[in-house]
Amino acid sequence: MDLKQIHELIKIVNKSNIGEISIEDKDGKVTIKQKEEPAITVATPSHQVFSTSAAPVAAAPVVAAPAPVAKVDNLITIKSPMIGTFYLRASPDKPLFAEVGTVLAPGKVVCIIEAMKLFNEIESEISGTIVKVLVDDASPVEYDQPLFLVEPA
Repeated sequence: MDLKQIHELIKIVNKSNIGEISIEDKDGKVTIKQKEEPAITVATPSHQVFSTSAAPVAAAPVVAAPAPVAKVDNLITIKSPMIGTFYLRASPDKPLFAEVGTVLAPGKVVCIIEAMKLFNEIESEISGTIVKVLVDDASPVEYDQPLFLVEPA
């Protein structure tokens, strides 16, 4: 199996909900796995290893992705669960999901992150009040980047 075929397999896995695929032929074995930190490792019998980064795959157009939290003094930081573009509203004519002073409850949508042309709703896992929005609307965000500071209820 050549490198071009391996790249095609990676694209297919990224576009599907497949968690892992293994293919073995006379030249060797290829295993491609989806992870939170997407790294795809390809091993051949000669012990060569190729590593290619792939974008995360969202399962559905609207996903209630968990927002990891980390305490900072008495404030809690809501962090981005994925790489993408951060939006504070569903469209330019819609109201903001969250702003300074917004009271949160678990399950309340705080923002949308667009990844691979899919819009993922990010829900709060905590109760509290937003004291600071750390990212500008329509800005790119990285995995685990702080988005909001929340005073717990």
